[in-house]
Amino acid sequence: MEELSNQVAEAATNNHVPVEQDDEERDPESNSLHQPLLKRNRTLSSSPLAMVGAKVSYIESLDYEINENDLFKHDWRSRSKVQVLQYIFLKWNLAFLVGLLTGLIASLINLAIENIAGYKVLYVVKYIEEKRYLAGLLFFTGTNFVLTLVAALLCVFFAPTAAGPGIPEIKAYLNGVDTPNMYGATTLIVKIIGSIGAVAANLDLGKEGPLVHIGACIASLLGQGGPDNYRIKWSWLRYFNNDRDRRDLITCGAASGVCAAFRAPVGGVLFALEEVATWWRSALLWRTFFSTAVVVVVLRAFIEYCKSGDCGLFGRGGLIMFDVSGVSVRYHVVDLIPVIVIGVIGGLLGSLYNYLLHKVLRVYNLINEKGKFHKLLLALSVSLFTSVCIYGLPFLASCKPCDSSNPEICPTSRGAGNFKQFNCPEGYYNDLATLLTTNDDSVRNIFSINTPAEFDVFSLSIFFVLYCILGLITFGIAVPSGLFLPIILMGSAYGRMLGLAMGPYTKIDQGLFAVLGAASLMAGSMRMTVSLCVIFLELTNNLLLLPITMLVLLIAKTVGDCFNPSIYEIILELKGLPFLDAHPEPWMRNITVGELADVKPPVVTLCGIEKVGRIVEVLRNTTHNGFPVVDEGIVPPAGLPSGATELHGLVLRVHLLLVLKRKWFLHERRRTEEWEVREKFTSVDLAQRWGKIDDITVTKEEMEMYVDLHPLTNTTPYTVVESMSVAKAMVLFRQVGLRHMLIVPKYQAAGVSPVVGILTRQDLRAHNILTAFPHLEKKGKKRH
Repeated sequence: MEELSNQVAEAATNNHVPVEQDDEERDPESNSLHQPLLKRNRTLSSSPLAMVGAKVSYIESLDYEINENDLFKHDWRSRSKVQVLQYIFLKWNLAFLVGLLTGLIASLINLAIENIAGYKVLYVVKYIEEKRYLAGLLFFTGTNFVLTLVAALLCVFFAPTAAGPGIPEIKAYLNGVDTPNMYGATTLIVKIIGSIGAVAANLDLGKEGPLVHIGACIASLLGQGGPDNYRIKWSWLRYFNNDRDRRDLITCGAASGVCAAFRAPVGGVLFALEEVATWWRSALLWRTFFSTAVVVVVLRAFIEYCKSGDCGLFGRGGLIMFDVSGVSVRYHVVDLIPVIVIGVIGGLLGSLYNYLLHKVLRVYNLINEKGKFHKLLLALSVSLFTSVCIYGLPFLASCKPCDSSNPEICPTSRGAGNFKQFNCPEGYYNDLATLLTTNDDSVRNIFSINTPAEFDVFSLSIFFVLYCILGLITFGIAVPSGLFLPIILMGSAYGRMLGLAMGPYTKIDQGLFAVLGAASLMAGSMRMTVSLCVIFLELTNNLLLLPITMLVLLIAKTVGDCFNPSIYEIILELKGLPFLDAHPEPWMRNITVGELADVKPPVVTLCGIEKVGRIVEVLRNTTHNGFPVVDEGIVPPAGLPSGATELHGLVLRVHLLLVLKRKWFLHERRRTEEWEVREKFTSVDLAQRWGKIDDITVTKEEMEMYVDLHPLTNTTPYTVVESMSVAKAMVLFRQVGLRHMLIVPKYQAAGVSPVVGILTRQDLRAHNILTAFPHLEKKGKKRH
């Protein structure tokens, strides 16, 4: 978690407490036109503050809606078939590059981790063979300390947004929330190096979550032409200079990251669809699948190349894979009992893990807000504790004799193997040391098949308790970290223990019990079902596992949902990111959007031909991002009363700033010609962000001039009638990916304003509505 003052942290977490700080921590919808911005009224809209990286950031929504103004329509009409084909071709090219670069970077990360962690273990084994136990402890702890220090230093001082998995922020971005500095080049570099250091340091975290963030960073940088300060100014990149196409690319990047982590192309697509993406369409499905296909081809080529022995210690490892295709799965009625038990345990433990992790993250927030030194100290303390436990606990386990009938090499002192000798004599192995090895080897060993007597209950119990503790205290420190691996290790441990207990009563292999345990805990914590099922199916390479895996996932998710939300939703709430849920609360059908508009300050409208002074006044005294454009004195069609007003559309703040910056002023009040607009602006200009009103200087003479807003106004904004329920409006707002929603009156008449109000993301959040209408929550509780 990040460095915050107590007051600001509380504001970001609760997302509704007034904060009287600087200009960037103000409520954009809670001020009337002439009210000072430093003083806020308690209104419907809450403070849009969120923790991103090491700061409390002022959060804005993204403009996913197509802005159909005159310039856009002209640009759309004037596009030739060649330009349309070029646009489509470039989309597929970028999808290819996203998959290619994600696959290459994932391969390099795996190669580096396997070699660093592997050579470290070899040196430790050498010390143990020489009976130099203290020297081995010092070397193991010191190496992990340095690796963690490198990862933490990079995250704390260079890219705080690289800490953590990054998946909650990606979910928020694809939901329509702009998360600042999450996809920059510095974040990408720190994420790559930090992931290598943190995972190689044997910390209880995985590279899977960071790989999703890495894929999203690659996609974002490709779409915008590179880092902010060194962007490529190629003309064809102008097509992607908008939030909609950037959203599609980041979706491809997130799916590619999951594919790179698990070598599961279909699972990666379904993960993006089920877990991170809010908006989806068939064209995006094809491009996302194409990106993951490229990733898996790159990974396969990398694995084939490394079979020649040119990759150091990278052999079977580096990618979490466990092939159980050689196991015959036979079901009996009695087998349903342990499967159901695993599902229930996964749901209970997953919800408990979410609850405890929530408490730990709050404690970490109090520690981290004290400064950068405390962040480093916390990360290094966790590293020392982890190293001592992993090195020292295997000495508690007794040595077990090797089974001569087993075809595998036993014991194995160096390299990969399932029977680690550690401190045991020749012909014996240490089962706990076999589990407490490098992270990926731990997964492969605990999922090993045809080894019913390899691990005893004592060692599995120590392993399970240790990784429960490490899973809670490791996530949240200032290093790139993923939740997949800790949850897989915890779940597989209790799955294997249940397999030992059910051994005499079932023919299901203990390795399969470990797979089911890992799946159940992931479903109980992350609440994923379809994508998780396909990921495990692609990993295990055994279609016969599909029915029992589906059953386990459904049970675990159902049980977990009875207690708390998914872990990613909890993190989103902690960070204060205004995420809109897919399903509205039942009580939202008891209130209309018109009632929401009543508790908000009056909507600020502009005329179609507006005075420059009025525009400057509006921009200086409000932080609204969109303004309805209303024309008065319109001559209506026959049959309507005279003197009607017309809602021409919605003009965005950035476009008003562009007009002031370009000095596109008129000396008299008149409508402009189409050629006048195209002479001054292009559709590419409208996609840019043009700073703040404080950066623009307007003279007194210019204040008396006029601006024709008609050509820049979106003439087709989404509108809802004031009698519509909030539940229905929220579903529309989320599914279409809106930033503004205009409320129009139910009755049209002369003298009646054509717009009642305007709703934003903050207005439709359940917590904010209950702040203004507390009685709704009480009614909802009574009804349930």
